[in-house]
Amino acid sequence: MSTDTATKKRDEFDVEILDTVGQPLLKDQAEVKMAARGCDVFYADHQAIFGVDLDIGKNEIIAMIGPSGCGKSTFLRALNRMNDTIDICKVTGDLTLDGQDIYAKDQDPVLLRARVGMVFQKPNPFPKSIYDNVAYGARLHGLVTNKSELDDLVEASLTKAGLFKEVKDSLLKPGTGLSGGQQQRLCIARTIAVDPEVILMDEPTSALDPIATAIIEELMDELRHNYTIAIVTHSMQQAARISQRTAYFHLGKLVEVNATNTVFTNPEHKLTENYITGRFG
Repeated sequence: MSTDTATKKRDEFDVEILDTVGQPLLKDQAEVKMAARGCDVFYADHQAIFGVDLDIGKNEIIAMIGPSGCGKSTFLRALNRMNDTIDICKVTGDLTLDGQDIYAKDQDPVLLRARVGMVFQKPNPFPKSIYDNVAYGARLHGLVTNKSELDDLVEASLTKAGLFKEVKDSLLKPGTGLSGGQQQRLCIARTIAVDPEVILMDEPTSALDPIATAIIEELMDELRHNYTIAIVTHSMQQAARISQRTAYFHLGKLVEVNATNTVFTNPEHKLTENYITGRFG
């Protein structure tokens, strides 16, 4: 395909989509945990996210889908200021947690990330023991006062992550010695240990086999009763299985947000339909 043809094809898809269809904003604002209004993200002179308005509800899993490079991971990283680690990145608009501006000058990003934890695409346990991986955040934030409390916290976090029974006799062994699926659950336990309110997941199962993926998906369904979860996934099947709402991104714009069943069976936007049916992406 020539460059001109590719550009033309891209432009055909880049229609008037800034006026999002579907239900990006929840009717009951009391149920909103995080919210974005007019969110733009820039990398130097390149704009990656355009005017996103989106509510993320309490105790829901919202899946963000779309072609590679469409901005979904960039938007996810904006929700706990991970983009702050990139010098050329600038985020504008309003992003709130429980109605409070997460980009306010007096907002400590470290404390924010304790409330809005993140699980990455590739499992990244610290080069420490299983125990110390989970205990690290609690020690850092002073969440426990003695060894007994820390022991209880580590056990509770590993239990919530569905891992304790498998590692209870090897807590002092390196976390890096676990299988890929176990490492990812260890990273989830590490995130849970600091008592977050929101868990962001960026392709958390893309490096895992189907059995490990199924375990993580089952875990996410259990966790949503106590946490709000936003997940970026390339797997439409995964989004359909685990999420209550799905947001479709295209070329840095939020095209459609709706109940997951609606997005996959009766999408409101042609771009969403084209992606769901495999016409591009």
